Amino acid sequence: MQILEIKVLKGPNYWSVRRAKLIQMKIDLEEKENMPTNKIPGFRERLEKLIPTLYEHRCSEGVPGGFFHRVDEGTWMGHVVEHIALEIQTLAGMDTGFGRTRTPEGEKPGIYYVVFSYIEEDAGVYAAKASVRIAQALIEGRDYDLTEDIHNMRVIREDTRMGPSTACIVEEAAKRGIPYIRLNKQSLVQLGYGVNQKRIRATIASTTSNIAVDIACDKEETKMLLEAAEIPVPKGTVVRTEEGLKDAVDKYGYPLVIKPIDGNHGKGNTTNIVSWEQALKAFAAAQHYSRSVIVEKFITGYDFRCLVINYKFICAALRTPASVVGDGIHDIKWLIDETNKDPRRGYGHEKVLTQITLDQFTQKMLDDAGLTVETIPEKGKRILLKPTANLSTGGTSGDVTDEVHPANIFMFERIARIVGLDICGIDIMASDLKTPVSENGGAILEVNAAPGFRMHIEPADGLPRNVAEPVVDMLFPRGSAGRIPIIAITGTNGKTTTTRLTAHIAKSAGKKVGYTTSDGVYIQNQLMMRGDCTGPISAQFVLKDPTVDFAVLESARGGILKSGLAFQNCEVAVVTNVAADHMGLGGIHTVEQMAKVKAVVPETVFKHGYAVLNADDDLVYKMKKDLDCNIALFSMDEHNPRIKEHAAENGLSCVFENGYVTLMKGSWKIRVLHVKNIPLTFEGKAIHNIQNCLPAVLSTYLFRDITIEDIRTGLQTFVPSAGLTPGRLNFFHFKNFTVVADYAHNPHGLKLLCDFISKLDYSIRVGIISGTGDRRDEDIRELGEISAKYFDEIIIRCDRNLRGRTAEEIIALLEEGIRKVNPNLPIMIIPDENKALEYIFENQKHGALYTIMCDVVAGALDKLRELKEREEKETRTVTLTNNL
Repeated sequence: MQILEIKVLKGPNYWSVRRAKLIQMKIDLEEKENMPTNKIPGFRERLEKLIPTLYEHRCSEGVPGGFFHRVDEGTWMGHVVEHIALEIQTLAGMDTGFGRTRTPEGEKPGIYYVVFSYIEEDAGVYAAKASVRIAQALIEGRDYDLTEDIHNMRVIREDTRMGPSTACIVEEAAKRGIPYIRLNKQSLVQLGYGVNQKRIRATIASTTSNIAVDIACDKEETKMLLEAAEIPVPKGTVVRTEEGLKDAVDKYGYPLVIKPIDGNHGKGNTTNIVSWEQALKAFAAAQHYSRSVIVEKFITGYDFRCLVINYKFICAALRTPASVVGDGIHDIKWLIDETNKDPRRGYGHEKVLTQITLDQFTQKMLDDAGLTVETIPEKGKRILLKPTANLSTGGTSGDVTDEVHPANIFMFERIARIVGLDICGIDIMASDLKTPVSENGGAILEVNAAPGFRMHIEPADGLPRNVAEPVVDMLFPRGSAGRIPIIAITGTNGKTTTTRLTAHIAKSAGKKVGYTTSDGVYIQNQLMMRGDCTGPISAQFVLKDPTVDFAVLESARGGILKSGLAFQNCEVAVVTNVAADHMGLGGIHTVEQMAKVKAVVPETVFKHGYAVLNADDDLVYKMKKDLDCNIALFSMDEHNPRIKEHAAENGLSCVFENGYVTLMKGSWKIRVLHVKNIPLTFEGKAIHNIQNCLPAVLSTYLFRDITIEDIRTGLQTFVPSAGLTPGRLNFFHFKNFTVVADYAHNPHGLKLLCDFISKLDYSIRVGIISGTGDRRDEDIRELGEISAKYFDEIIIRCDRNLRGRTAEEIIALLEEGIRKVNPNLPIMIIPDENKALEYIFENQKHGALYTIMCDVVAGALDKLRELKEREEKETRTVTLTNNL
């Protein structure tokens, strides 16, 4: 049994549109294909003993113990691996439960696609590999240490997950339909898309003042501003030397607090200092983080944190440092272990409370108190184990929001204004918050930018507070989802041209468009990335761009299968067609499976949005029955029964009728433009480009702020060229011959191209053709057969990337297809594309049309431009010579 491939799906995908985060693992059971679980002695017993919690897996039985019942009946190892992968994630604190195990049609026996959900990507990949190791050990009857895997996944989870503060804001935004993109592996997150995006880093927002953060990070400056505003603060000063420290001790007296001037999270802080020796140690600890150190009077009382968001008081919490209470019997180490048995305590941030660890801070606290971990405290005596009340070090919090005095609320909101922080955490030391701090001897200790939210959303005692809600309210006032319109375009052929035309029409309407195509990513018509950019990374590039207010995203098969879509929802999805291409790749062996891949895109359309479907394509039209959105249809035949039925239901469509691109709603028609006035159609000869116009017109018409005049302008000004539509009917007119370069790379696309060139008036037609190595034999042969029907001569070349075949194999298959149709057709073999173009230039046939199927479009176009420049230079030289 071996793992052949692991893919991490991050968005809507082939297996599930709603459950976007999936691991897809392709495994080969090898000889285990003939060993279902009921044929392996003792397998069920060993599995249940190692992972007894699998009893909760209902499986297809729908009841607890259902999965074990399947194991008893006999199920295949891929299915077992799926359940193990899910359960070990749950045991590691990542509760998840969606899974599928399938052998797609066309795969050899023993090949399974094991698909299961994950919470954290790296932990999901680990679970995939570990589940196969575990299954193998169970088959062989070997002991297996599951605790190591669980621990490793917990560590991975804590290293990679968002912190609880960031996560709660993201979750609140997601509840409102606001999309998010994680911008790094830490806490920088984009909420919303394009021009409407906002950013957060933990609990600092893109709206947060940089000056305010700078002030809050300088504790002495903060203290000065607050003191000047008559806010109660501890008396103190800033020192840099031992002499300065001595002067401060003499001035303020013990007890004292010493802390770094720009520290955070309590790092370098020492409290309740009562001797010169302690002061020196605390001074050294603080200078580890900052050269300048604050020395101030230690205020006794309780530690409170208050939270102000958008300058409004939200909540308050009482914080208690990690501690244990003596029982007069057991030592401190035993008491810590017993405290950690509290089911509310977990590793890192996985539960409400964090386990208490013995570290250097704990050791220092014990040393200062003259204690060791073997000390047995008196019954009822509380032993503090950490210098600060941070929850991440084992501290606890209790909500006291409802106890805060109105005078204190006024003071907290005023403090936020004084510092200028729109998300502000205020630390107070006081006997309570029920009475004004200014009257009970309390003081403001610190003002914090990026305050932690965990103590408020998961207090150990009292009411949890949804503190993320006011943050999202501030960033996105009610009714704003932070989105930009997305038109997603998929299909086998015509995607790129449709995408470019759609983007051009939107630009004509004044939109700032970002779009992705098979030749690059464009932001407002500026090429930003070159290459095949039809996957999720390129789509995210557009959605992350803060200048874009309208996105048109070509979404190809490869990206969907490899990673899923980059977006969860779109306003409009277009499916141009589905034909046999890329068969046998990515587990897709039939055109029906390919249609399911393409259907992922329209399945993401909002309920109020539109799926724009090709009514002339059976597989595309069939998608409508599984969609929960509005449907719009396009067709090259206004009399198509599907269009008539749709019109009878007052549906919206776009058709080619009487030479016009025409919009129809019910029985009403709007003739947009005659195709002879649309440059892209080459006066109506390029039928496939007429077809590409229909969904572009229809999808843009769906937006109220794009008018018919905008659409007409867009159609009239979209002039095909190597610059505007690279690799799509690019004509190069030489003195004695013409070359047309096109990206046609599959039988369906080549047939459309050949139909077009057959209508052009040239004395001879020469095809420069190639085959793609990762396609099926029959697909490559068919390219040869189609070429033989349309060309008078053929030159066979090879792509730069042969994709798993030899050049000889590809050439032989193409020749086989050609000879099947026309055994006597002249064939020349020139494997190198540039040499093939050099050949036609040096041996040009007068009045010929050379049609080249481009592989690397940019390379072919550059070579043709070079040849054109060479011809022009030679012409100028001849002219100059004659004039002399």
